[in-house]
Amino acid sequence: MFNKETYTARRSELRRLLNGEKGIAVFLGNVDAPAQYKDNCYKFRQDSTWLYYFGIDEPRFAAVMDLDAGTETIYADDFSIDDIIWTGPQPSVAQQAAEVGVNHSEPYSKLDWAVSQAIIQGRTIHTIPPSRYYNAMKLQSLGIDKPSEALIRAIISMRLVKRPEEIAELDAACVLGQKMHTVARRGLRVGRVEQEIVGEMEGVTLAEGWGVSFATILTQHGEIFHNHGHACTIEPGKLMVIDAGAEGNSHYASDFTRTYPTGGRYTPKQRDIYSIVYDCHELAFSLTKPGVAYRDVHLAVARMMLDRLSQLGLVSGDLDEMVAEGVAGLFMPHGLGHNMGLDVHDMEDLGEDLVGYDADQKRSSQLGLRSLRMARRLVPGNVVTDEPGIYFIPDLIALWKKEGRPFVNYSALEAGYLDFGGIRIEDDVLVTADGARRLGGTRLPASPDDVEAAMAEDARSI
Repeated sequence: MFNKETYTARRSELRRLLNGEKGIAVFLGNVDAPAQYKDNCYKFRQDSTWLYYFGIDEPRFAAVMDLDAGTETIYADDFSIDDIIWTGPQPSVAQQAAEVGVNHSEPYSKLDWAVSQAIIQGRTIHTIPPSRYYNAMKLQSLGIDKPSEALIRAIISMRLVKRPEEIAELDAACVLGQKMHTVARRGLRVGRVEQEIVGEMEGVTLAEGWGVSFATILTQHGEIFHNHGHACTIEPGKLMVIDAGAEGNSHYASDFTRTYPTGGRYTPKQRDIYSIVYDCHELAFSLTKPGVAYRDVHLAVARMMLDRLSQLGLVSGDLDEMVAEGVAGLFMPHGLGHNMGLDVHDMEDLGEDLVGYDADQKRSSQLGLRSLRMARRLVPGNVVTDEPGIYFIPDLIALWKKEGRPFVNYSALEAGYLDFGGIRIEDDVLVTADGARRLGGTRLPASPDDVEAAMAEDARSI
């Protein structure tokens, strides 16, 4: 948790952005969610918008900002002696509220009364879309059935630009993420079960942070983007895609991807494709700077990818036409990157287009480009992922062939790439005043030569 001045300043800035709006703004923190029965709950994770403005990392808290009176009230319940028997002494709600600069608190049950009074008085109720089932039901019970676009836009405008204290936390989360990836790379050996490596790398995040920032992807079937099964034995000659991130105790997140040859060296075919992805990755980073639309960076990556794939004989035709027709989507059906922060896909619960697109931008319908989560013109303080990839998805290739889509050499793909898998490389990038920098400490090996050298060193140290 930051100091109370940070939270006070954030709420003051939010009020400034909402200047002219009347009524109250209601913020709901998350509650415990039972896994099997009420006293055995899933690991608690606080709502990120609540954390941003109020910081208290405990369940069953809420707050109301009165935009007319300028007051703030936190709603939560003090622990009873029955609770304290199990938990030990706990700070009071008033003490926790004071730590984030709020001087008035009420029992949680009084939230219903405060909102109902505002509704009776015909006041506007501002809130955000709920991401948890309890919060959705709570808003419904309060009679709030529509989120406030004014509040959503104000929150997005603030959270999109990371302040120095946030950047420090993101750097720390990235250092932890780099450590977990290093542990994973050093554990890659033919004959091991994938689950063993996942356990080792996730253990790092639990020992030094809150845990993983999303469900770990570690797979020899990289053409399956969200492959969360880890029961396979590592085989020689495969590509191991590891897409994983760490969440610090402050809840700021990291997200990295590396693709390793399971035997320590890429085959010539693997190196050819890997080199394309790596060069696209470097191109994206070189183009990332203030004033540049990240949509244009995605398209530049698509152009380079198609140019290089044409040199391998996998596509052919006019390069501009191929880009315009979205041919790159066959090989990279996802977007180049997304926003990062307190959420690994920052603020997407507030509306992906509102978060990732400027007012004059519209989401494409093309495969790949339509999945671009961050298209905005970049400004200093934005934190985005740079994660190009190339994948050979047999069912997608077959579909495009059946539909007769042009520019693609289907016979070449069928002859040599249907069992290839996929490759992705990902770093977390901060937009600076004059360009960009990669977050974290020492960068994870990324070029094919550096990856092979690191894996050779790992093998010598066993």
